[in-house]
Amino acid sequence: MQQALSTPTADNVLGERQRLLANRTLVRGWLYFVLLMLFALVLVGGATRLTDSGLSITEWKPIHGVIPPLTEAQWEEELELYRQIPQYQQINKGMSLAEFKYIFWWEWAHRLLARGVGFVFAIPLLAFWATRRIEPGLTPKLVGLLALGGLQGVVGWWMVASGLVERTDVSQYRLATHLTLAFAIFAAIMVVARGLAPHSAPAADRNTQRFAGWLVIVALFQSFLGALVAGTNAGLTYNTWPLMDGAIVPSDLFVMSPAWVNFFENVKTVQFTHRLGAYVVFVLALWHMIAVRRCLPGTTHARRALVLFHLVLLQAVIGIVTLLMHMPLHWALLHQGFALIVLGFAAAHWRGTKGAYPLPTEIKVAG
Repeated sequence: MQQALSTPTADNVLGERQRLLANRTLVRGWLYFVLLMLFALVLVGGATRLTDSGLSITEWKPIHGVIPPLTEAQWEEELELYRQIPQYQQINKGMSLAEFKYIFWWEWAHRLLARGVGFVFAIPLLAFWATRRIEPGLTPKLVGLLALGGLQGVVGWWMVASGLVERTDVSQYRLATHLTLAFAIFAAIMVVARGLAPHSAPAADRNTQRFAGWLVIVALFQSFLGALVAGTNAGLTYNTWPLMDGAIVPSDLFVMSPAWVNFFENVKTVQFTHRLGAYVVFVLALWHMIAVRRCLPGTTHARRALVLFHLVLLQAVIGIVTLLMHMPLHWALLHQGFALIVLGFAAAHWRGTKGAYPLPTEIKVAG
């Protein structure tokens, strides 16, 4: 009798399944909203870099820094702090208060958005956990993402600090770390959100899954190479394509010693490496599209592979136009933003080839 009472009925199982799927929809919608905020944050961060605004706020005030200067005296105090760093003394000496306000607002907006993302992630996460809307196995993933977000804030200040003492800009090593971590967080959230979505097709074969996973890694690495281009201002040089400095493979790629330094500090090598990375991503996306459409014709996996290739193709065109036009602000931001779209779609595609996260055992078996 007791055994019979403990056995779930079909109605109970169905109700639990519907509750779980409703919770997944709610959590997924929240994660997609976080992704939108992250996208805006990356674009504002790119604009902050391209307008040389990132060093305008010389102190890290995680709480107090939410409030901008409100009086003329406070503005003068902020400008006086900026006057103490090399960027002002060597590049912007004599900058007016109005000019300073322009670069200040970019950096302030970037930091405000970053704080906003933290709150939009942390508070709903706590609420979902308290109301038991997060299923077993998902909590570690979400807490890990929250920890990565906190680490990103520390890395952001570590980056800014590199430009406050001896340099007139931030270290390209630290900038690349900061931007790549932002892209990695974006991709990771996309993977979790896509894993919570219903999948109409069965999982793809293991080879397709692996190749899709490698595409995510290669796209992320290409974003890292792009961050080095931004950090060294390499995009402002050699504005021709397909030739670079009059050749397919330009000379003087390894004039610095040791040789590895060229990949991070020689603007010619940095830009050439980014070009090579773009060619590799293009070829791999093309190969993947053809392979999936041959082995899995008519499936959602094949359709996603097709879309991914066209996104990569469009990103290549945007990159070439940006280079030929000598990096105008709007085109450079479009190139950076679209790189995030390519990476996000690649991450969603990879998760899609694996299928949705499995339901809890008792629901899956009974269903």
